[in-house]
Amino acid sequence: MTAARAAVEILKREGVTNAFGVPGAAINPFYAALKAAGGIDHTLARHVEGASHMAEGYTRTHPGNIGVCIGTSGPAGTDMITGLYSATGDSIPILCITGQAPTAVIQKEDFQAVDIAAIAKPVAKAATTVMEAAQVPGVFQQAFHLMRSGRPGPVLIDLPIDVQLTEIDFDPELYEPLPAFKPAATRAQIEKAITLLNESERPLIVAGGGIINADASDLLVEFAELTGTPVIPTLMGWGIVPDDHELNAGMVGLQTSHRYGNANFLESDFVLGIGNRWANRHTGKLDLYTKGRKFVHVDVEPTQIGKIFAPDYGIASDAKAALELFVEVAKELKAAGKLPDRSDWAASTQERKAQLQRRTHFDDIPMKPQRVYEEMNKAFGPETRYVTTIGLSQIAGAQMLHVYKPRHWINCGQAGPLGWTIPAALGVAKADPETPVVALSGDYDFQFMIEELAVGAQHKIPYVHVLVNNAYLGLIRQAQRNFDINFQVNLEFENINSPELGVYGVDHVKVAEGLGCKAIRVTDPSQLGAAFEEAKKLAAEHRVPVVVEAILERITNISMAAAEIDKVNEWEEVATEPGHAPTAIKPLKV
Repeated sequence: MTAARAAVEILKREGVTNAFGVPGAAINPFYAALKAAGGIDHTLARHVEGASHMAEGYTRTHPGNIGVCIGTSGPAGTDMITGLYSATGDSIPILCITGQAPTAVIQKEDFQAVDIAAIAKPVAKAATTVMEAAQVPGVFQQAFHLMRSGRPGPVLIDLPIDVQLTEIDFDPELYEPLPAFKPAATRAQIEKAITLLNESERPLIVAGGGIINADASDLLVEFAELTGTPVIPTLMGWGIVPDDHELNAGMVGLQTSHRYGNANFLESDFVLGIGNRWANRHTGKLDLYTKGRKFVHVDVEPTQIGKIFAPDYGIASDAKAALELFVEVAKELKAAGKLPDRSDWAASTQERKAQLQRRTHFDDIPMKPQRVYEEMNKAFGPETRYVTTIGLSQIAGAQMLHVYKPRHWINCGQAGPLGWTIPAALGVAKADPETPVVALSGDYDFQFMIEELAVGAQHKIPYVHVLVNNAYLGLIRQAQRNFDINFQVNLEFENINSPELGVYGVDHVKVAEGLGCKAIRVTDPSQLGAAFEEAKKLAAEHRVPVVVEAILERITNISMAAAEIDKVNEWEEVATEPGHAPTAIKPLKV
């Protein structure tokens, strides 16, 4: 069979059932093999970067998923770079496959011939241009091995067109995936970590995205319950512990954090970090973050330990392997009566949760964004998978929305590319068509890859997209306050075709409808709930994305700190009576 056909057969035997991409001349042999082999459903994107983010969303939705992105030579590969960077930053395995000019002319400035492997290497676990057809099976086998081993991440395989077309000897029935390698903690290491935890008075667990990647959320909850230790989920780990769990102590950080989360962290004297990377927007200034507390850090990647600061003890281990031992040792200690009683400390974290809340209920017109998240909490239940990337919309959403399950907050955490949300949401909805998917964007994120809405219309991929529109690059405008400028961040203009919008510019409703989707514009916060219900009905009826656009006041500053987690600036008045935060996890205690 051709090398291209062998590659497709390997994809199927590695568990691939879906792919996203855009065909082109240099990858057409692979597409011919994809069609002839069957068994892999392909979603045609409108932009190759969009296809890469669809692959990311697909991977992030279920344990074991690996999204595949396919494109031609030259610009298709360079379009994938943002997706590769995003996947690398968040430890997400995706496989990017590109076509390439014939091997004989790769170095001769042939049409759309670029050294994509060299370009992609800094943002991938591996990037290879396969020059010999007989190597194709081995390169694909190694790719899946690498994506699943250690810290997960993406791989790019570049296939010259003559390599794709070359016939090789390959028997798919004899193919076997390579076993993944993941470091595992020893019992002695876990016993030492638990000894340090038991010696503390006010311990916390920082639960990172590595726990979700390892499909170990249940083990983390079990260990926290056995030891009575409150849990701080990171942004990438949000959902590991349900928001309403009595051991959920809130999120910490400069931006996507809770008032009570930061307060609880600052009261702690010991932190067990598992599957997290001490991201700077979580820690803020390290001297404050680390002062007065000991740290144990467990991570699948040995070089992560000590990268940001030196913990008191580090363990290189897959989160699941470590947590299985943590649970085993904790059960033995509990049976022997050797675990400290943490009930008073845990109760104090919940007291702060009830006392330190942000106000969400405002009746202003144009509406304040906080009210949008309050109404989202009412309209979308605990089964909802939220998808978002970056901006004031994402920061406020993380502060005010509620998440109850792993993989139900799907966020591009490290790279934060604008435009990520629409294609990622399509990938999530493709991976799980039975669960409600709700995307969240500001107007600029929404406009970056708005053409991908047509993919949802063409391929019947319904989801609800909440668009908060203030006609501003809101996060950058807020950051520019430090420079005393408001420069090149305003998006307002008077649209001659939609004068009813005033200065809000782009008519997102018309654009969404022109792309085959449904859209609802809301200007009165009292109408948000009805709009969300209508959006759910329209998505179910028409099987297309449905946009709910909320017209916001032009300027709202969202709570955040510049450098230290004890100096978060609360621009709006905080909640001082229960009616100020009616959808908070706990009723406000004043």
